Amino acid sequence: MKGQEGKELETKIGFIGLGHMGSAMTRRLRNAGYPVAVYDRTTEKAREAASWGATPSSTPKELAANCQVVMACVTNDEAQHDVMYGPDGALAGVHSGSMIIDLSTVSPGASRRLHEAAATLGIPMMDAAVSGSVPQVEQGSLVIFAGGEEETFERGKPILEVLGASIYHMGLSGMGTTMKLVVNTLLGLGMQSLAEALSLGEKAGIQKGLLLDVLGQTYVLSPSQKSKLENVRRDEYPTSFSLALMHKDFDLVLREAYELSVAMPATAAAQQMAAAATAKGMDADFSVMIKFMTELNGSANP
Repeated sequence: MKGQEGKELETKIGFIGLGHMGSAMTRRLRNAGYPVAVYDRTTEKAREAASWGATPSSTPKELAANCQVVMACVTNDEAQHDVMYGPDGALAGVHSGSMIIDLSTVSPGASRRLHEAAATLGIPMMDAAVSGSVPQVEQGSLVIFAGGEEETFERGKPILEVLGASIYHMGLSGMGTTMKLVVNTLLGLGMQSLAEALSLGEKAGIQKGLLLDVLGQTYVLSPSQKSKLENVRRDEYPTSFSLALMHKDFDLVLREAYELSVAMPATAAAQQMAAAATAKGMDADFSVMIKFMTELNGSANP
């Protein structure tokens, strides 16, 4: 696979984390002409990536040793620590030509700690959290929020431009992940508010299909909210962004709010409702909160 000028690009990317987003990102980078090595704790995912041209690595250390750019998209702070630190972590394999770009949604503190650890080795690092899901990756239309030094941002920007249409340098380390938490606060609260509104309308006796049709024509719903109305209509919630991840992000938001003494009462309530739905085993897209609130209030109607 070749770059825009028909040549294989020289920069080799090592990508850690092959979940829904990581797999789509890796494939898009490969299609753009970048040689790509991959690592995932689930070896089957790495083998699948090999079928379209990626090179599996046995450890993050091996991956980093053989690449110029180490990218990661993992679930949480703990997963980031597992793949970056320790004798087999990526930091053990970086070299003088390395750069780290962490796309994971983790705490700003975790981003800053990784930045400091990389800096002690002389390695530039930026957090580059993303807004969007798999369709946006495939279209190259993610919104990306980067934190780190300006020089690092400029060096990594051509790679990020393969994945995103809008790329912002938010400031120093941790500011990219901070912006992602701001965005996901609105995402989670928007879904909770939609769930409550639909529950009220149904219990009041509005026919479900009509309720969804009318809400879909209003200007008060965000595009994200409107995109989930068909899930409700079909009573099927295929995962594009899981409730478990939304619950995790609420926890990150509230942890940051606590450290900064920021009052976020609505977010705290939404986090508790996400926790309740998770405890009920609702392992699906985060829009399943609509189903949870409907069942909680006994408001289902055809």
